[in-house]
Amino acid sequence: MSITLAELKQKLYQNHSKLTPQRQMILQAFLNHQEEHLSAEDVHQILKPLAPDIGVATVYRTLELLSDLKLLKKMEFGDGRSRYEIHKDGEPHHHHHLICLTCGKVREFDDDLLETLESAIAQKSNFTIIDHELKFYGYCQECRKPC
Repeated sequence: MSITLAELKQKLYQNHSKLTPQRQMILQAFLNHQEEHLSAEDVHQILKPLAPDIGVATVYRTLELLSDLKLLKKMEFGDGRSRYEIHKDGEPHHHHHLICLTCGKVREFDDDLLETLESAIAQKSNFTIIDHELKFYGYCQECRKPC
């Protein structure tokens, strides 16, 4: 499911926030890199050639605001850096992540088998589950050393 800048702009207005030029550039960076999980430093490096005057502090503040407004989803992968991706309303279930311990690359994957496990756990424990997140840590194909 793809999202547009117009849809993100509408969400901002619904939250009584404006689409400033900085916010627009940051959101566009995420739209242009939808397969990636960007940190504030990543976003700053993407924007630096386009807007040399944008500071990393502005990027950090804007990412936190966009996360608070549920336009971006903030994630932690154990490397001390928050990463973000576009928050997509109406996703049928949460995707999961494969995290390379060498290069830090994060890949997404979907697996419907987890829905069955979630239902079994909810029923057995009499617990209403509203979301889940799964992270696998290991080594990507590029970083794996031949045995």
